[in-house]
Amino acid sequence: MRELLVGAEGAGQRLDKYLQKYMALAPGSFLYKMLRKKNITCNRKKCDGRERLSEGDTIQLFLSEETIENFRRKTGGEDAFPVTELSVLYEDSQVLLINKPVGMLSQKAQPSDVSLVEYLLGYLLRKGELTMEAMRSFRPSVCNRLDRNTSGMVTAGKTPQALRELSALLKERRVGKFYVCLVKGRVETEGRLWGWLTKDEKDNQVQILKKPVPGADEIRTAFVPVAYGKGTTLLEVELITGRTHQIRAHLSSIGHPVIGDTKYGDPVVNRRFRDLYGLRSQLLHSYRMEFPKLSGALAGLSERIVCAPLPELFQRILVDEAITLPDDKGGFSHGNLGNKRAQRVHPGGSDQSYK
Repeated sequence: MRELLVGAEGAGQRLDKYLQKYMALAPGSFLYKMLRKKNITCNRKKCDGRERLSEGDTIQLFLSEETIENFRRKTGGEDAFPVTELSVLYEDSQVLLINKPVGMLSQKAQPSDVSLVEYLLGYLLRKGELTMEAMRSFRPSVCNRLDRNTSGMVTAGKTPQALRELSALLKERRVGKFYVCLVKGRVETEGRLWGWLTKDEKDNQVQILKKPVPGADEIRTAFVPVAYGKGTTLLEVELITGRTHQIRAHLSSIGHPVIGDTKYGDPVVNRRFRDLYGLRSQLLHSYRMEFPKLSGALAGLSERIVCAPLPELFQRILVDEAITLPDDKGGFSHGNLGNKRAQRVHPGGSDQSYK
């Protein structure tokens, strides 16, 4: 018999999820059968797997050591996790906010990929906040995702409770999420777009529709023009719903594609920026999050506004293209376009279509 002591990293998890991580190669049917037969118990009591664990709970595995080890994933050592210098925007014992660079995956697409999640685990391992043994029952992870070639803010939970609460907060759209992007053409007025989005999984491309169809997701996107360049507009965009390629496809659908976007953009305009600046990704950056009043694991984020500085290339393009911010907008170099936007476009506000 092997007995497991639930630590802080396991608190808040369901028993079945904890077991699935501890014995990652075991079929779910096997684990539930062992629970029914009392070959696996929690605090010496029969359980069905739905119970929430607390720090200090004990789990009894009345299984042979050979069976347990055969079902455990071999994780390797700390050196198996890559090292990079993460741009940390905010950190406490529960959560981490990171400024993701262009070119980095938020999560793996293929088993061989290296993503922000792997860099996050390596970061926490080397700080001593995470151990290889603890990772067998829980792995910190990101709560929101950005496209590989979109830069900016990604949130992550260090503990099960924080990961669960932060993911729910984002799903419930209680966090204000704001982006800055450079688009083709002159956008004269602020606006709010809504429509429906369908995705072609084979081509990883989406289509914007004016009317709902089966399988389509409703989308809403708000924007405010901030500054102008030569045939371009710097927009602040509020992502009200969060769907694949939403901002890129939605702006393209009204004739203002994001500069550098190879899927939904203008090839001629993109070529100019590629030739001048070597730009090979869309100029779209998740720069600001506004959190509501919070408690518990997310207390550190309560009523906090966090901003992510623009990438160096994005900033250089704005300077070289003579795109300057009005005096009342603040400085984009510090990831802050000011609070004028908050007075005009905000979550739950009345819809105003783009003309």
